[in-house]
Amino acid sequence: MTSDLLAPLDLAFWNIESAQHPMHLGALGVFTAHSPTAGAHAADLLAARAAGVPGLRMRIRDVWQPLAFPLTFPPAFGGATREPAPDFEPLDHVTLHAPTDDFHAEAGRLMERPLERDRPPWEAHVLPGEDGVSFAVLFKFHHALADGLRALMLAAAIMDPMDLPEPRPRPAEPPRGLFPDVRKLPGLVRGTLSDVGRALDIGASVARATLGVKSSPALTSQPTGTRRTAGVVVDLDDVHRVRKTVGGTVNDVLIAVVAGALRRWLDERGDGSEGVAPRALIPVSKRRPRTAHPQGNRLSGYLIRLPVDDPDPLGRLRAVRTAMDRNKDAGPNRGAGAVALLADHVPPLGHRIGGPVVGQAARLLFDILVTSVPLPSLGLKLGGCPLTEVFPFAPLARGQALAVAVSTYRGQVHYGLVADAEAVPDLDVLARALTEEVAALNAACAS
Repeated sequence: MTSDLLAPLDLAFWNIESAQHPMHLGALGVFTAHSPTAGAHAADLLAARAAGVPGLRMRIRDVWQPLAFPLTFPPAFGGATREPAPDFEPLDHVTLHAPTDDFHAEAGRLMERPLERDRPPWEAHVLPGEDGVSFAVLFKFHHALADGLRALMLAAAIMDPMDLPEPRPRPAEPPRGLFPDVRKLPGLVRGTLSDVGRALDIGASVARATLGVKSSPALTSQPTGTRRTAGVVVDLDDVHRVRKTVGGTVNDVLIAVVAGALRRWLDERGDGSEGVAPRALIPVSKRRPRTAHPQGNRLSGYLIRLPVDDPDPLGRLRAVRTAMDRNKDAGPNRGAGAVALLADHVPPLGHRIGGPVVGQAARLLFDILVTSVPLPSLGLKLGGCPLTEVFPFAPLARGQALAVAVSTYRGQVHYGLVADAEAVPDLDVLARALTEEVAALNAACAS
């Protein structure tokens, strides 16, 4: 294993983290237990297998001097590298907890705690169920170590073996010297000018998106460092039924469900949904699954208004579909939602200096994150115990009260909600509203 520099967006995630806003991804997997000791056995397996997964041995180390001579180009000063931890101990990362009757209550408390930054930034928490027939595992991966797809691959590597296709080998990249190949200079110049133009275009779009816009009060929060999680399971057939009737994509339906649930939630808590159209950031991966291992985060995003103020479920879906189609036509490299691409235009030292400022700016751009996490269609097992549910959790940006992640697994849709516990004490109401909105959409399509 060798060290490598963090990609620009990874470095941004590493530097915007604070104690009250940790930048780790989470996934709560629920397993059927074959015996009351299945949870303890699962913890032993995770620790034993983690030792053999190279990606789980990688720590992140700050760089305050050149890595080698001649200097890398551009200089890495102020950046960070991903490198093997010389004293890696799996038992520092895998914890077996006392039995519980509420997996999400435990997951919320565990999601509050930032990962240790001086060792490989990941954890696995095994939560035995008091009923003895189930247990859960909460995985936490720092966003600088892995995006959603990479986190999935790392977690799958310590599950029971599966027959998966081998990744295609990537051609080796030539070493980067002090000066580029002169034969490539014309293309590099054109590419640089194009990058500058794209950065200016994104910056202008961000400015337009934030002018005269007020955040939805229910979706904003003063930093408290507290977390609460909830999970909702929806039948994928119900989602497909709506999609086939109305058109669009499964993702359009899943986003419209969030809009409808927010409307129900706001009305029930007395805040009112009239005139409310919160800005949702929809992350878009710019990487193919087979290239997930050797690369860092490559994300863009779409920014849309959630039509919370529309009383018609099908009207909300049509509005979401129109907004998503508009973003797709423009492409993931344009518009305010592509703000993550600006990380490529900032030198490492700039990320370190500007990280705290950028972390505070998220609430100016969007009100809520709605992200999709891919999962394999194959059934996963741990110690022979089948995985029945998996709820993805996204980091909560500074100043925001709620983040929504969604995945599909074996015919079901799993919504994972992460909220500031003090700002959203009624997260169960929002969770229930997601189920009600799916039912409302199906009823509207049947009428």
